[in-house]
Order: sequence, then C-alpha cells, then structure tokens
Amino acid sequence: MGSSRIASVVAALAGSLFLLFLVAPIARLIGSGGAAGVPRLFSDAELRASLWLTGLTATSATLLGVLGGTPLAYLLARRAFRGRAVIAAILDLPLLIPHPVAGIALLLVLGRQSAIGRVLLHAGLQVAGSAIGIVCAMLFVSAPLFISGAREAFARVEPRYEAVARTLGDPPWRAFRRVTLPLSLRGLIASAVVMWARAVSEFGAVVILTYNPKVASVLTYDRFTSFGLQEALPVAAVLVVLSLVPLIILRTLRPEGSAGLAP
Repeated sequence: MGSSRIASVVAALAGSLFLLFLVAPIARLIGSGGAAGVPRLFSDAELRASLWLTGLTATSATLLGVLGGTPLAYLLARRAFRGRAVIAAILDLPLLIPHPVAGIALLLVLGRQSAIGRVLLHAGLQVAGSAIGIVCAMLFVSAPLFISGAREAFARVEPRYEAVARTLGDPPWRAFRRVTLPLSLRGLIASAVVMWARAVSEFGAVVILTYNPKVASVLTYDRFTSFGLQEALPVAAVLVVLSLVPLIILRTLRPEGSAGLAP
C-alpha cells in the first residue's frame, strides 16, 4: 500500500470519527427525548410560551440587526477610510468574548443601577428582567454574524454596476436600491437567517440579563438543574428539531455545492 493510499485511509478514518463525534450526541438527544418532546408542545404551556418568546425576541433582534447593520456592512464593503480595521474588529468582538461576560457587560450598561438603566426606568422601560433585555442580549451576540455576511454579500457586487447607475442619473441611495440590493439580496437574507438562528440558541448573555421570562435555552437549563435530565430532554429535543428550519432555509438560499453556514 502506497503512502498516498495510507494517507487517504487515515484522512477518511479521521473524518468519519469526527463526523460521528458531531452526529452521535444530536442523534442520541433526539432519540431519547424526541418522542416525548413533540407531545409536550401540546400539553406544556410553559414550553409553548417559551418557544413563542424565543421566536419573537430573536425575530425582533434580527430586524434591528438588519436595520442597523446593513449600512455598516455596506460602508465596510465599499469605503476605504482611516480606522476601518478598528471598526471591523470592534464589530467582531462580541463573537470572541465569553457570552456570560457579554451579559455582564450589558448589565453594567442597561441594568437598573446604571445611568442608562435608570433613565429608561424613569421613562417606563425596564431592560433587565424583561423581553427587551432578551432582545438586547440576542442582538449583541448575533449582529456581528449578519454584518460579516452582509459585508461579503456587498463585496461580491461589482462596484462598476453602481457606477453605471450613477452615470444614468441615479443618486447613491437609488443606485443602492435598484442595483446593489437586488444583486446581494440572497446573501443578505442568508446572513439574517444565520443571525436569527444564533439569536435563538443564545443562552449565556440572556441568562445574565434576563432569567425571567424564560426563552427556550434558559428553560432547558432551568429544568435540567431543577428536575434532572429526564425533564430537560424533551425540551432540548424540540429545540434541536426546530433548529432544522434555518438550516433548510440556508440550504435553499445557497447555490448547489456550496458549504458552510456563513453566506
């Protein structure tokens, strides 16, 4: 057996073991809790409320991320300016710090004892311990994924197309709306789906900023710590099954043969 043959066998074995490592826990979780998890959707009011809250807050965070992140992504993709690398690094920072640390940082800024938190409370808005806090935590940890993907989507659009629209009399905003946005739309949607999926799965920042009301990830943890593995399994299995939805959407949006979650 030649050296290339041996290398191929070793690579295939290593890849198979790694794939088994990724698939086995998920398959075991669905197998152990899936049969009990689906009926729980009809009998467990707390689970249904938690899933509804998770979807609502993740969608709200995603919409805010798209509104605020799209101009930043376009600026980073199209403009060369002093400090661009610093801004890009700052935008990626929430992906690198531990998420409980992100929750503590948000609590320092938005909590009841902070200056901003007191102003918001005076205005009738409570962040910590509310759905608003959940949205803030989800937005903080997941928006960088959208900005990164949107920046790549804009970068793939040839600038000369915009230049042609400008020579035909379109102002910059109209050239963006008529040319850049349609050409980058699939990438933007895929980036938003990735952000939504990341927001749904967030636990660390959310549990620090808002333990109650409980999103699905916090409910899973709460049932595990309060009642043990058997009570947490059905909730966890439902979350895994629901995670297939954004994956299916991403595979539909991406061209055939492409790989990975990021647009």
